Amino acid sequence: MVNQQTLSGNWNEVKGKLRKKWGQLTNDDVQVFDGNVERLVGMIQRKTGEAKNAVEEFLEQVSSSSANGVGQAAEAVRDFATGAASQARDYATQAAGQVREYAGQAAEAIEQKSHQAMNTVRQGYQEAERAVRSRPTESVVVCFGAGVLTGLLLALTFRR
Repeated sequence: MVNQQTLSGNWNEVKGKLRKKWGQLTNDDVQVFDGNVERLVGMIQRKTGEAKNAVEEFLEQVSSSSANGVGQAAEAVRDFATGAASQARDYATQAAGQVREYAGQAAEAIEQKSHQAMNTVRQGYQEAERAVRSRPTESVVVCFGAGVLTGLLLALTFRR
């Protein structure tokens, strides 16, 4: 016997196949299916003169092929989703690799700039040390003068 749920679930497709098989059925005839399979079979028998077994067999065949079509569509959607997920995973893996590569390059650049800055500070310190060693008296006078000026500025600032 034909499954009412399968028939109802695929009714638009089944309706078209009924009209194609039995051209004498009108839109009104097939439009009024209310879920009662026996009533549908009886109506088709009255309109077409077809045997009950033949009508039931056709409905069984149509509903099972519709269910197979739905299953195939679901399988196609599942395959597509699996492929899309796999492709998204591949893109994410590639993006992660690019991020790691760029982060490594950025770390190297920061390290190089840091070494350059350290070298510049070392060179400045070495030059200052050479200047103090070559002219110690002048260096002491400059430092003393800078200290006195700083002290005066601080005293004036705190006085106000």
